[in-house]
Amino acid sequence: MVEVYGLTGQVATRTIKVLYTIRLGGIPMKKIIIIGGGISGLATAWLLRAKARAAGKELQITLLEKEERPGGKIRSIKADGYTCEWGPNGFLDSKPQTLDLCRAIGVESNLHRSNDNARKRFIFSGGKLHQLPDGGPAFLKSGLISWPGKLRLALEPTPFISRAPAGVDETLADFGRRRLGREALDKLIAPMVSGIFAGDPETMSLISCFPRIAELEREYGGLIRAMIMLGKKKKQDQAAGKVVSSAAGPGGVLTSFRDGIQYLSDALATSLGEIVKPGIAVTSVAKGEAGSYLVKCSDGAEYEADCAIIASPAFAAAEMLAGLDGGIAGTLRQIPYASMTVICFGYSRERIRCSLDGFGYLIPKKEGRNTLGTLWDSSMFDNRAPEGKVLLRSMMGGASFPEYVKLCDDEVVARVRQDLSLTMGIDAAPEFVRVFRHPQAIPQYTVGHGKRLQTLDESLKAHPGLILTGNSYRGIGLNDCVAAAERAADKTMEVC
Repeated sequence: MVEVYGLTGQVATRTIKVLYTIRLGGIPMKKIIIIGGGISGLATAWLLRAKARAAGKELQITLLEKEERPGGKIRSIKADGYTCEWGPNGFLDSKPQTLDLCRAIGVESNLHRSNDNARKRFIFSGGKLHQLPDGGPAFLKSGLISWPGKLRLALEPTPFISRAPAGVDETLADFGRRRLGREALDKLIAPMVSGIFAGDPETMSLISCFPRIAELEREYGGLIRAMIMLGKKKKQDQAAGKVVSSAAGPGGVLTSFRDGIQYLSDALATSLGEIVKPGIAVTSVAKGEAGSYLVKCSDGAEYEADCAIIASPAFAAAEMLAGLDGGIAGTLRQIPYASMTVICFGYSRERIRCSLDGFGYLIPKKEGRNTLGTLWDSSMFDNRAPEGKVLLRSMMGGASFPEYVKLCDDEVVARVRQDLSLTMGIDAAPEFVRVFRHPQAIPQYTVGHGKRLQTLDESLKAHPGLILTGNSYRGIGLNDCVAAAERAADKTMEVC
């Protein structure tokens, strides 16, 4: 039987208060509210429903998304034959989380893996593009690092290089200077950090951003020694038919869908059906009766839930929880975000003289350019541009240049063209342009992030059934979001 009670207010003013209880045979059905319809919220809802069905449980799951279109920062925009990714452009297939989800929802056959071009990556330094070396001999021949810089790197496996200080949350910059030298920090580590996190290595935490690297130093005493040992193990495992990770972290092939990565979020939303409620903005989460949670919305509606899962960014979660627990809200506000502007340019291939055989390039901050780098999207995925055309996707802003997100379109386009002229020799005007702004794009795992997570975990013990998930905490990539969704679903099953 379904009982609906507590209707107040006027429909015209959208101040409807809806509190409902669904009973099956007199047993209350647990009510779950998921706040946020990005990939984290969608995956949590789908996995939770699947786990509940497998366990023979009946759960009432509702996902509230403030935008009219679910998917969050995942959006594939098609125009004039181009496919532009508004946010992330895929995931690595070396981790199982997203691949397993694709199999479960029945979209594995539609996966579109990038071609071999994506394995070639470049750094712009000293007025030219340098391909990142993929081995010792290539590294010695590369002009990216000077001979003094190479000699400094050669010291890395020796006892002359100090180990990480015990118990210190070291910045990526401090780690780079200590283990690899200043030049490697500027030309290798810093561009990598800006490319992944849009972050500043002087503030980012090594253990929170790249725990695998910190683990390798502890286990092997150095990165080069770890690469040698893992290289031997890789050959042994490959001979046995196994797949292993690289020394610095997981490898794998960049993977998306022919229609763009939005295909995944659309498939999840379609599968969830009426569970997803778009166009509903949550304003606060408060305590309800008998340990429940009262989720209040901007239109005046209220939802009662046994479990409230917040899959929104940390800054949005902080506002929702300010009245419930000021300590949790305060900790969440300590997680900063970097802005980002994404710029898509389309050209006729004949207007570009340089080779586009690669993933793209990153630019060290010390080069003094406007952009963080440019991805050669149509080289990675063959259907991202019309026949005879190319699609380039540049990134601007990040933690080092937060003011860039406020530049007008004309200024953004002019600065990107200036950089493309210098880095790739492109002087022609693009025939296709799209500019996407993200004022709060990527969470920054700065020094102290690990302690903030510990504080959150302790504080949440006072609120059973309140769960935080998403990329604000333990990984920013799509695979990380799906892994976090799995943990959130498992925890919900325990408490509900």
